[in-house]
Amino acid sequence: MTLTDLEALMKQRHSCRAFLPDLVPQSQISDIITTARRVPSWCNAQPWQVTVTSGAETESFRAALQAEVSRGAPKPDLPFPEKYTGIYQDRRRTCGFALYDAVGVEKGDRVGSGKQMMQNFALFGAPHCAIITSPKELGAYGAMDCGGFVTAFTLAAQALNVATIPQAAVASYGPFLHRYFEIPDDRLILCAISFGYADTTHPANGFRTDRATVDDIVDWRG
Repeated sequence: MTLTDLEALMKQRHSCRAFLPDLVPQSQISDIITTARRVPSWCNAQPWQVTVTSGAETESFRAALQAEVSRGAPKPDLPFPEKYTGIYQDRRRTCGFALYDAVGVEKGDRVGSGKQMMQNFALFGAPHCAIITSPKELGAYGAMDCGGFVTAFTLAAQALNVATIPQAAVASYGPFLHRYFEIPDDRLILCAISFGYADTTHPANGFRTDRATVDDIVDWRG
């Protein structure tokens, strides 16, 4: 693989917000994880653990998650950002407005935006969901390592034409996820990755986000 090949793969990857119901073969899911586990980690700790749902298990989880959201309050294991300001808030808003434009939600339409937000907890119709956890004792370093795993997972999936969307929203219901999947309390639930085959005709998949330039993000010294 050349750098050009890798760049092409990364450009193909996007956060998919509408999926077909078709299942990904378990052998391919295993191949994705086999590749993703090659990422570096602090002291080679490899802190990631993955709970993967398929088919009927995904449907049961989807229904239970939506029920929990309707009656419970968010309580993530890992604190969410205190706020977004400056360029970070600008990028966040640009992405949100692009999504709303794509699906026909007008600015100020609270009902429409709320309905679209709830798609997070429907897993955007994905037939699979992966819950990513890390040991609590490893703190931020374990979470950072798992970020690399999530990136590698999405790229390995894209190489097999499997679409993905990493989701912090699902992880915001930490106590429920611990109970539902019997995940020990000594592990932090970091995010979910909903995945499957993209519904390319759905308007939610009809936009792409921009990226900052190299000079925007690099402080060159010498």
